Amino acid sequence: MFFNDVHTRIRFVFLVVLCILLAIVIRVFYIQVFQYEKLHDLASSLWSRELPITADRGEIVDRNGKVLATNITTTSLVIIPNQVVNPEEVSKKLSDILKCDYEAMLRHVTKKTSIERVHPEGRQLSYDIASQIDDLNLDGVYLVKESKRYYPYGNVLSHVLGYVGIDNQGLSGLEMTYDQYLTGENGAIKYFSDGKGNRLEMTEVYEEPQNGINLQLTIDLDIQLAVERELDNIMTKYTPEHALIMAMNPKTGEILAMGSRPSFDSNDYQSYSTEVINRNLPIWMTYEPGSTFKIMTLAASMEEKTINLFEDQYFDGGAITVEGATIHCWKHGGHGAQTFLNVVENSCNPGFVVMGQKLGTETLMKYIRNFGFGSKTGIDLNGESNGILFKNENMGPVELATTSFGQGISVTPIQQVTAVSAVVNGGTLYQPYIVGSMLEPETNSIIQKNEPKVVRQVISEESSKMVRYALESVVAHGSGRNAYIENYRVGGKTGTAQKVLNGAYQAGNYILSFIGFMPADDPEIVVYVAVDHPVGVVQYGGTVSAPIAKSVLQTAIEVLDIDPSSEGMEKEYNWMDTKYVTLPDVTGMTLDEAKKVLKGFNLEYSGDGETVLYQSPSAGYYVREGGTVKLMLQS
Repeated sequence: MFFNDVHTRIRFVFLVVLCILLAIVIRVFYIQVFQYEKLHDLASSLWSRELPITADRGEIVDRNGKVLATNITTTSLVIIPNQVVNPEEVSKKLSDILKCDYEAMLRHVTKKTSIERVHPEGRQLSYDIASQIDDLNLDGVYLVKESKRYYPYGNVLSHVLGYVGIDNQGLSGLEMTYDQYLTGENGAIKYFSDGKGNRLEMTEVYEEPQNGINLQLTIDLDIQLAVERELDNIMTKYTPEHALIMAMNPKTGEILAMGSRPSFDSNDYQSYSTEVINRNLPIWMTYEPGSTFKIMTLAASMEEKTINLFEDQYFDGGAITVEGATIHCWKHGGHGAQTFLNVVENSCNPGFVVMGQKLGTETLMKYIRNFGFGSKTGIDLNGESNGILFKNENMGPVELATTSFGQGISVTPIQQVTAVSAVVNGGTLYQPYIVGSMLEPETNSIIQKNEPKVVRQVISEESSKMVRYALESVVAHGSGRNAYIENYRVGGKTGTAQKVLNGAYQAGNYILSFIGFMPADDPEIVVYVAVDHPVGVVQYGGTVSAPIAKSVLQTAIEVLDIDPSSEGMEKEYNWMDTKYVTLPDVTGMTLDEAKKVLKGFNLEYSGDGETVLYQSPSAGYYVREGGTVKLMLQS
């Protein structure tokens, strides 16, 4: 019995020991296999340290590779509290240099952590401050590289580019919209320390930061700089409440330039109000468009063939009555008998009311919505507004009449530019966009390319051609004459929209606008200018905004390499205009014959002989009366 008891006990002890060993083996296996990473990281945190190195954000460049947003290297202060020998002395010296609170610095220096970033006092230090800290040679005090966003052109394109916070996170504009692509992966300098935090003499490990992806925009910096120059001139000359200019390639939807005032310097955004830095007016601002909206009524009328521009007549007596409401023409007494082409040239409100009546509510509103009004365009920028349109069921005869000439509805500038681009490009509505490509930061090779996106076909090429003709006539013969450029075909439409406050129109307070395009027969650029309540000037879009658009278009001629043309409409001059005339052909004539034909011009000669071999400018182009003509002579 005893023997049996001994063996039983031995077996029992053996089984217990075996179970314990098995449990230990299983536990070790679990730790080694399933918890290795976690425990390794915990162990590493006790003896390894990392000095952070921030990655550069991806650069933002224009369509030609000119840098709009880049990075500069700054230094920031980090502290390894366990390595600090005298916390009070270190805190005093650092707070004196950084001109910050001593107690706050002492909390940084004595914090129970492996590494402490001094924020915000020690971030993005100047060279002078960093040098003073480095000269102290304090144990546990380190200066590390940090990337800081830099905008070389200051307030140029600031609302589009946006700005970044102190931690390099995008807070507005493209910086926010494309933040996940622009943000890189930070690196570090890793080293090892003992249990007290003292640095061990071992090899450092350098983890290289990975820079963010570069963005290449559709913006052309040269056109953008022209826009910024004109905006500054507007503010100086007219002191308006707001001003904005946009330019688009009508064949693709690419934004070539976009700017507004007031603006801000993206390098110093903290110095501006929230309203200024967060309101990109070309996509955010909504207002009654006024006469520039008449282009939509005209396009719909051409597509539906409800009027003939050349044959149908309208007599403008100065006003038209609709359901008891009197709608006046801007010209007191009216324009009298007109063709509908004259109605467009003269921007005659009663004439456009008739156009709208011929279309009817359902048809007109169908085209307005098809051109993109009442909904966001989908441009790749944050903060876009919808605008406001009447619901069809809420539109009576008066609402139809006012909508026909751009009153009583609310639109955004980006909607106007996008819609007019569709009208003049052959009838195709494109979604506007401002980022052309994403580029690999090291090689600048294309990772992703944005292609033009067709939304819908709104009108036919034939209708588009008729509208282009009418709008070229507006610039040559009508209210847009101040946008006329000799030897280039320009089309456009003026706008003078009375502003509304608390449901009532404000006397003498207007948004003056002009939307133009060139060449009129095959547009490569559409430019929109809007000036909100300019001071000390006649309140007409043709007076204020058309000359500004002309200046931007003249820059575009050089930038886009637009060829001159002798096939455009001749301008109808008034007594205030500098007159241009068509230059006759004198090649092959004798010098005496050429002098008689070119009487009144200033002639310059080169070569020998009595026969004209070549003339500059060439025959058929417009030349200012009394201008210079160069003749090359031969025997």
